[in-house]
Amino acid sequence: MRQFLKQTFASIIGTVLGLTIFLSLGAGSILLLVIVLANLQEPLVKEKSILVFNLSTVVKDSYSSTSLSQILNSEDKQTLRLRQVIEAIKEASNDDKIKGIFLDGRNTSNLNGYASLTEIRAALGEFKAKGKKIIAYANDWSEKNYFLASIADQIMINPMGTLEINGLVSEPIFLAGALEKYGVGVQVVRVGSYKSAVEPFTRSNLSPENKQQLQILLGDIWGGFLKTVGKSRQIDVNHLQEITDNQGVIRAGQAKSEKLVDNVVYYDQALAELKTLSGTKADNFSPINLENYLDYAVDNNTREKSNKIAILYAEGSIADGQGNVNEIGGDKFAGEIRSIKEDDSIKAVVLRINSPGGSATASDVILREVKLLQLKKPVIISMGNVAASGGYWIATGGEYIFAENDTITGSIGVFGLLLNLQKVANNNGITWDVVKTGKLADLSSSTRPKTDQELSIYQQEVNKIYTLFLEKVSTSRHLTKERVNEIAQGRVWSGYQAQKIGLVDQIGGLQLAIKYAAQAAKLGDDWQIEEYPEKRSWKTILLNRISKTQRQNMSNDPLTQKWETIKEDWQFVKTLNDPKGIYLILPHNLKID
Repeated sequence: MRQFLKQTFASIIGTVLGLTIFLSLGAGSILLLVIVLANLQEPLVKEKSILVFNLSTVVKDSYSSTSLSQILNSEDKQTLRLRQVIEAIKEASNDDKIKGIFLDGRNTSNLNGYASLTEIRAALGEFKAKGKKIIAYANDWSEKNYFLASIADQIMINPMGTLEINGLVSEPIFLAGALEKYGVGVQVVRVGSYKSAVEPFTRSNLSPENKQQLQILLGDIWGGFLKTVGKSRQIDVNHLQEITDNQGVIRAGQAKSEKLVDNVVYYDQALAELKTLSGTKADNFSPINLENYLDYAVDNNTREKSNKIAILYAEGSIADGQGNVNEIGGDKFAGEIRSIKEDDSIKAVVLRINSPGGSATASDVILREVKLLQLKKPVIISMGNVAASGGYWIATGGEYIFAENDTITGSIGVFGLLLNLQKVANNNGITWDVVKTGKLADLSSSTRPKTDQELSIYQQEVNKIYTLFLEKVSTSRHLTKERVNEIAQGRVWSGYQAQKIGLVDQIGGLQLAIKYAAQAAKLGDDWQIEEYPEKRSWKTILLNRISKTQRQNMSNDPLTQKWETIKEDWQFVKTLNDPKGIYLILPHNLKID
């Protein structure tokens, strides 16, 4: 009955919204509407089916907020939430209709972080443990896709293909020269010799301290890659490193000789292997993509329980106030926490953090509410790909912290970035004059550089917040303030190192954090998950389905990619809205490829 009512309601609202879209966008949208309404039909899983996981799928922690114009013109790839992917794989492992999983790596793009991939890989490992098979195929294996696919029973590659195994790299862009050229002044106040978030605006290269911490961070993640792949493929780690240093990109035949892949075949031959695995004839072969399976299997297995564990997603940069789309607005997020605190059916909370930090003020607003929530019910922290600086600040409010070995965390440091437009304005004939009643009345002005006295005032504020950061970490992690200062200094750590130095309690992903929360609240098996911020409205979901018919792959042109990176760097400046101009944030352009 529940499924019938849901389908009926979906049909009604789909029809109403379809008429609205038709009237507002014109007759051209009618075809899209027909496709969408067809897709509302619940997919059927046939006997001897193969579950297909497209490895170009973007996996995020939480739902994205998107405007109508962004949806209709989106170039984003298919996006699923991490928990959806894990739950679908888990359900498939217990579903007699599913005979195996096909990891489809033909689109080489993979925008996901290694921590997320590690969690998905663990779910695939549990699938294999049930005696079911995993087959992986790609025209070319990218490093991230291969990391995930290395757990498969059979890895296949196109005869013309290559396998990338050349190590990790981080190549940040530095804007200081451009800012100087165009006359944008930059002044910085900071605490922490490793606090490198300001370097793109003040330097033309990495500082020695920053280069050191990045080398260690990448070394930890790459070491995990080698151990994981080596164990699955039964290849010595040292030999994998030799391949990395001396070859980097390997052609298909050699990849098989090195035991990195099992078969060199065309796609039709891979399909034949899948048909053999499923034990079906060619005309009865039944693949089902992971998203459709998710709608069918996971939703059908939902049962109402009296107790709830809330998963609260903190994903994105932390901004003051309400925040923009896909940011964590301090005031808005604090309101979410208060709602959860007052809901008596919620017995425990998993705060899932995937944030590089941001506004110091907003981070503290959130932390205050996390601490108040912890007084009423257990709050367990689960760190995703990154939980650093302001992200780690809010993590100190929980009672227990989980992270993956590959999680980027720490960055316990503070900075202020003070921009001024005096030179660029003067060069274009623009000037300002000022009348004031106090020497410091225009302290926050961006029309001129700060004086030494003003810089001193900002530095004192930064020092105060850094001291407060040390105290919060010291209290939360039961470490002396002196010890915290040693491991702080703005330094970035991997989850592996963070556990060793006491910033993290246990290595593990979201699923393990949920189990721990159930135990902390003494719920036994009588609980269900409820996710916050709440699921998008039906209108957003329907529009998202429309958008899937229009999506196109992003350009792989290297010049386009570099330009997009530069745009991201400039966009970062727009997020700096802390009322005091002070930030707890990871280097915004730390990208690992």
